[in-house]
Amino acid sequence: MSRRCLRTAQLAASVLAVLTLGPASEAANPSPSIPEPSKPSLSSPAETISWTWSTVKPEPGQPRGYAQFERACAVCHGDGPAKPGTRALRAKYHDKEPALLAERTDLAPDYIRYVVRHGVSVMPPFRKTELSDPDLDELVAYLTRKRH
Repeated sequence: MSRRCLRTAQLAASVLAVLTLGPASEAANPSPSIPEPSKPSLSSPAETISWTWSTVKPEPGQPRGYAQFERACAVCHGDGPAKPGTRALRAKYHDKEPALLAERTDLAPDYIRYVVRHGVSVMPPFRKTELSDPDLDELVAYLTRKRH
């Protein structure tokens, strides 16, 4: 093994030891555990999505599935420059199709279900524990409401 490879291996072992064991002073005086943040109740009127724990309270008159879209999709597919899903669709379609999913009229229900459950490109799949089948049905209703 070359001297450079040996040094790299030693450095990697040192970093791994610090990450798994922590500094010696912490091992002797462990800090108290940090409590988990309180999670909203799933039975409350404001729904949550597990990876953000953000809440959305639907306003009266909002279309069916609006709350599910806002809590599961708008973080990436909402309006604004910091929304990576909207930016990606804008680059992909060059304004031939709306970049905002909520403005699309060409999305098929089966396609929406497939993409949500399996993901696409850098979009992760949503498990049933993150977005239930009934919530997915509501989301599909929201994204296809302009087709009727």
